[in-house]
Amino acid sequence: MSEQAVREATLLIEPILDDMGFELVAIEYLSEGGRWILRIYADSEGGITIDDCARISREISDLLDVKDIFSQSYVLEVSSPGLNRPLTKERDFENAVGKNVRIRMAAPRDGRRNFRGRLESFQDGVVRLNVNNEVFLLPVKEMDRANLIYDFGE
Repeated sequence: MSEQAVREATLLIEPILDDMGFELVAIEYLSEGGRWILRIYADSEGGITIDDCARISREISDLLDVKDIFSQSYVLEVSSPGLNRPLTKERDFENAVGKNVRIRMAAPRDGRRNFRGRLESFQDGVVRLNVNNEVFLLPVKEMDRANLIYDFGE
């Protein structure tokens, strides 16, 4: 149910953010500390400020309430994707080529679920990941989540 609700919220929110000049990076709907959180990650070419997050929240809050997509009450959070930006769209993976990433697969692949390495290429929905000179081909469809790993030394 929550996956369907997130898809519906994405379809509702994405065009609004586009009109505002922002990119919808990801949506999370999860329970933390006994309460439900609807977390919207947004970004723009020059980055996103706290004021931008507040403006986005005001713009989408009432619409989400009226559409009543989520069955539980929730707290709405609008945030930047941060340094460890989630990779959710093809464009995200293309932009991450040459960078370090962390990937968690939905099911074990080659005997493991967690991978951390340099994203060498992205083609036809498959990531080529170099983990300590061992190459893994990981289909995006089979990923639970993927994030950039920000390296302060780069």
